[in-house]
Amino acid sequence: MPQTGASCVIATRRAEIRQADCSRVITRLFLPGGEDRIRRIIDRVLTITEDEVSSLLDQVMEEFAHRHRRFIETLQKNFQAVAHLVPEEVVLTDNQKLLIGAYFTSEYSIQAAGVLNPSITLHPNQANLREGQSRYFMTFRCVGEGHISSLEFRSCVIDDNYRILTKPISCHVETPELLPNGPALDRGLFEAKLRSRGLYSKSLNLLLQRLPDPFTIAELNEQLESLNGGRTLPKRFKSELGVTLDWMQKNVYSVRFRPDTRVSGRVLFPVIDSESRGIEDARLVRFTEEDGEVTYYATYTGYNGFAIVSRILETTDFTTFKSYPLVGKGAQNKGLALFPRRINGKYALLSRLDNESNYVAYSDNLYCWDDASLIRGPASPWEFVQIGNGGPPVETEFGWVVLTHGVGAMRKYCIGVDLLDLDDPTRLIGRTREPILTPNEYEREGYVPNVVYSCGAVAHRDALIITYAMSDWESGIATVPLKDLLSKCLL
Repeated sequence: MPQTGASCVIATRRAEIRQADCSRVITRLFLPGGEDRIRRIIDRVLTITEDEVSSLLDQVMEEFAHRHRRFIETLQKNFQAVAHLVPEEVVLTDNQKLLIGAYFTSEYSIQAAGVLNPSITLHPNQANLREGQSRYFMTFRCVGEGHISSLEFRSCVIDDNYRILTKPISCHVETPELLPNGPALDRGLFEAKLRSRGLYSKSLNLLLQRLPDPFTIAELNEQLESLNGGRTLPKRFKSELGVTLDWMQKNVYSVRFRPDTRVSGRVLFPVIDSESRGIEDARLVRFTEEDGEVTYYATYTGYNGFAIVSRILETTDFTTFKSYPLVGKGAQNKGLALFPRRINGKYALLSRLDNESNYVAYSDNLYCWDDASLIRGPASPWEFVQIGNGGPPVETEFGWVVLTHGVGAMRKYCIGVDLLDLDDPTRLIGRTREPILTPNEYEREGYVPNVVYSCGAVAHRDALIITYAMSDWESGIATVPLKDLLSKCLL
């Protein structure tokens, strides 16, 4: 283990703190019970007069319309979700439809229990900035009723004095449209899932070579017929293909925000079963391919109330997002963080296979992570319980700067830094023996006490900008001079 100096540089806290705001609400479809109960509610609405319908609808509009954009559209959509349960002989007025829609709509406060675990990366738009300024994109994990986590977005500008400049945020919060699964399927994920299920054969290798990327079911069937040559395919082979295709249909999805929705008004709320209780701890990264193409990814944890699954978001414009599950033994735990570029031609990922140590995994396939190598385990008293990463590595000329979180006595979380070799990030160059950020008296109180935790940092001019959460309740920003920090990490 490389030795480091006993003293440690301490990050400077900034005044910019994002506090939880219970007034940030979205609308959700509200279905109280099964179809029989829904019919009874509709029947009760049908018993009142048109004047009463108008009066009740006016009250709903007065109380709620100003809290949501496109509120009437929401009521119409939620009415359509139950319209098949309206008696066939009944002809409804527009007001009746809207009022019925209101009875099956509820508000959800996305930040009621906290706004936490922020991440940050360079914004795709760097226009109209002054010298020394850069624009950044941030994500926040928001926790509401029932501890359901969603993902909110912000943008900010940081100037040459490390001041964080933000615009007033949108007073409305909107969820995106869920896009129907298109005919095209990702070949890389298809292969990764089949391999993870132990399917290896010459037939599969030949099939994958022939399949286009992406591919359609028709193209798959065409290749299977060609591959088979009139002979019956092995039963297990066909079964695994069917299971994998069904799994992909259920676990891959795309969403799209309307272009006129402000960045600060966008929220990704769980839409599939495997993440129904939360989109947790997104680690956002600006990934640059070897040809210069840029894609934004965010590795995150999906939670359904019983089990977790590692997933990755993909976008180029922060308007349309695709979400994929990750497979392989290297992706079986929380806290995955993608490196911002390939290393030696391969994707690289920070992982934590054993729940307590940091690893680096490599892969030719973005969705499958099997091989991983240990970087280090807990070494200092403040991290004796476990360590993990604090977001995607930040590239500097001296090495990869990796924020770490360590858990010590009384389950206290602190933030430190590891420095990894640029060409071989499994090689630890140095580390901070003491944390650079530890919860102070104000930060230690919250939903989960005694925690500072980050999901991302960026290098801005001569400083590391660290976004971090305080005890799962609020979020803030700290800075530390890179020169001072690296001098404490280098041997």
